Amino acid sequence: MTEAIAGKNPVLEALRAGREINKIFLGENLTRDRAFREIIDIAKVNKIPVQNVTKTKLDDLSETNKHQGIIAMVSIKEYVSLEEIAQRKSLSEMPIILMVDGIEDPHNLGAIIRTCDAVGAVGVVIPNRRNVGLTGVVSKASAGAIEYVPVARVGNLVQAIDTLKEMGFWVVGCEAAGQKTIYEIDLKMPLVLVVGGEGKGISRLVQEKCDFLVNLPMVGNISSLNASVAASICLYEALKQRLLQ
Repeated sequence: MTEAIAGKNPVLEALRAGREINKIFLGENLTRDRAFREIIDIAKVNKIPVQNVTKTKLDDLSETNKHQGIIAMVSIKEYVSLEEIAQRKSLSEMPIILMVDGIEDPHNLGAIIRTCDAVGAVGVVIPNRRNVGLTGVVSKASAGAIEYVPVARVGNLVQAIDTLKEMGFWVVGCEAAGQKTIYEIDLKMPLVLVVGGEGKGISRLVQEKCDFLVNLPMVGNISSLNASVAASICLYEALKQRLLQ
């Protein structure tokens, strides 16, 4: 499960030690304290989200209520580097990476990781802001796949795409604005599939970096799909093309 580190000194030492932290919850009117100011400064440098919350919220997150006005939520599993994922090889040297842009529902991310394991994807890339991290709910929703699928957390998806392109990957974004369907694109290449968050889709800057934008054909009355469902369709189409070649 997600681990909560409570108290200003434990949180500060976790930051100084470089511990992977998903988010920091900070009580109100505490920024005058030197330790809290240092925590905020380190979090800002490392692009760790800091959210001001009420004491009631902190009490709910804490098991002992001895939180001193601050709680840090740390990952249940360590992240890996983007380069580590990109260098993994599988599926006859045509690896698949799944990149998510703004998925805030932990059940969706967990389901995506589970599908990535099923199709042999080499890893998942997530942004460290406006996206859920590796929490206990994500782990449960992944049905254990979180232990087998490496996840990289990056500060900037656009820069991550540039890095992956330099390493030979092609980038395909699943977006309603795509001119072709996922079934009309040759996916037999080192591939990064990008899926956007619930309701918002892929951000404009990330869309502009994609080599192709594809849509999922829909003939019913609902105009969009759950993010994990959309990701699954794209991942399995990529797998199918590899198996049938």
